[in-house]
Amino acid sequence: MKIKTVMKCSLYFIFILLLISYALGQTARGKARQAGVVLDDEGNPVISAKVTIEYLGEDIRKLEGKTNKKGEWSFLGLGTGRWRITGTADGYIPAATDVYVRQLERNPKLTLTLKKIKASDRPIIEDEESFQILDKGNDLYANGKYAEALAAFEEFLHLNPKAYQARLNLYNCYREMGEYEKAIGECNLVLENVSTDEAIGKEVAAKALAGIGECYLKQQDIENAQKYFEQSLATFPDNELIAYNVGEIFFSNQKLDEALRYFTLASQIKPDWSDAFYKLGLVFLNNADYPSAVQNFEKFLTLEEGTDRAASVKNILEQIK
Repeated sequence: MKIKTVMKCSLYFIFILLLISYALGQTARGKARQAGVVLDDEGNPVISAKVTIEYLGEDIRKLEGKTNKKGEWSFLGLGTGRWRITGTADGYIPAATDVYVRQLERNPKLTLTLKKIKASDRPIIEDEESFQILDKGNDLYANGKYAEALAAFEEFLHLNPKAYQARLNLYNCYREMGEYEKAIGECNLVLENVSTDEAIGKEVAAKALAGIGECYLKQQDIENAQKYFEQSLATFPDNELIAYNVGEIFFSNQKLDEALRYFTLASQIKPDWSDAFYKLGLVFLNNADYPSAVQNFEKFLTLEEGTDRAASVKNILEQIK
């Protein structure tokens, strides 16, 4: 009887917190802090990476910062609501994710993973002018000027029509602008060309399929989103980043069961990757499955020690054990 009473009181307390959170309103300014780290695809910190955080509610607010020697970053004075965090650095492919920031509780640290640009990642560039236009588009995109970035990428494609993979840049712009049908159209144009590219065709196809899935997810069409995510993974099954990024998309949209599936897959593909177990711990923590959260956080600590993220996990374990 006492246990039931405690459970009811706990649920009532959570309900009151939700009401308070709602009463605070979806405003861009507040007392919340969001911190994180930028790593490369080998788990090393990316120093002096540019990190921007942009409020996705009605208010307009955007903050910028750079990572320290440990790849760490943080923003203060944030309001409750959904924010988009973007990381960019010279020599890396930009990465972005959405996160829900809360004022009444500690926000888990976020990891942005930037993939190093290889020669095969670059579209075919025929002249220096094209290269400058592409860089201009990337800079505009990183600064949230999506319509201007779109124009630059279209100019690049006009000069380099064979660089089909650059259409993923157009997809990114249309997605950020909320023009999902056009974004899907660009991904389909990519898919029409991948069969002629033996070098990176499968990886580019996987990215395009995942992009289509993300567009459907943002429109709350879970069935189609799931279908394209599955196709993405089937196209490039041994790449843990594809599975992890799909998990991130679901996690940022509060689809925890789906996120769990893909983070688990990423951990199976690369069992010594701390990021996957960190995210699994957060998913189980959000689901109040504390034994599973403990198990994955402890596994994370065997793979990553001495970082601020590890210290944060130790604090979480002290609270839930």
